[in-house]
Amino acid sequence: MTEHTDVAVITRPQIRVQDSAKSFSGRTVVDVEDITFGDKPIEGLIGPNGAGKTTLMRMIMHSISLDRGTITLSPVPGDPSADVVLSRLPSHRMAGHGVVKSNQVIMDFDKLTILDSLLLACAHHRYEQPHRIFEEQRVYNEGIEEITQYLEFFSFPDPYGFALSAGEKKLLDIVRCLLLKPKVLLLDEPTAGLSDEATEQVMHVVRDLAASGTSVVIVEHDLNVIWNLCDEVHFMAEGSILMRGTPDEIREHKTVIEKYLGEGHV
Repeated sequence: MTEHTDVAVITRPQIRVQDSAKSFSGRTVVDVEDITFGDKPIEGLIGPNGAGKTTLMRMIMHSISLDRGTITLSPVPGDPSADVVLSRLPSHRMAGHGVVKSNQVIMDFDKLTILDSLLLACAHHRYEQPHRIFEEQRVYNEGIEEITQYLEFFSFPDPYGFALSAGEKKLLDIVRCLLLKPKVLLLDEPTAGLSDEATEQVMHVVRDLAASGTSVVIVEHDLNVIWNLCDEVHFMAEGSILMRGTPDEIREHKTVIEKYLGEGHV
């Protein structure tokens, strides 16, 4: 009952994708007429391989250019004066506006310890100048309490060591995203390669983040995560978002079964 009350009173940041397309070598990979993310706390984006899901996420982050279209962040829905046209910004500006994305492909700072990697995520851009190198202690003091909570929650064995396994690197990437305090969090296959226990932990922190007012969009092939975590699901195929609905509505829809799930899924 409490969760439904929270959802009703929280105004969430939204991202609107309008008439946006991207082609590679003459093949249209994404062609979205009009879709808004952020209507619900946690939204899933599913579809077959090659549907364009990751490309769409990268278009939102403007890590790849759009052939046409506009992608807009509304940090305060209903107040157009606060809107930010993300598709006009370089990708490094996204986090400054609260739009953060995890990596589909595992990426890590091989020469940074787990702790140093997370401290780097906490460091405000004002510290990213050579003459501010002596501010390391201040960064540590500002970030260590929250970092320690995540290190203990995810049971990292040695924060002064390096992330060695694929699972540790995946979790490290997710924690870095959380430390950035996102307004909109895009998660691209966040549980791929994780144990069942780690998957449950990720789902737990995502629920908490959404409950605090962050809009979350998840691209995930583990459909148990989608069905159990998402409030709404978008189904994408052949570059377009064909439908949206509750998890039950999507997994029982004939088109989704035919194009993606298969008859044995339901």
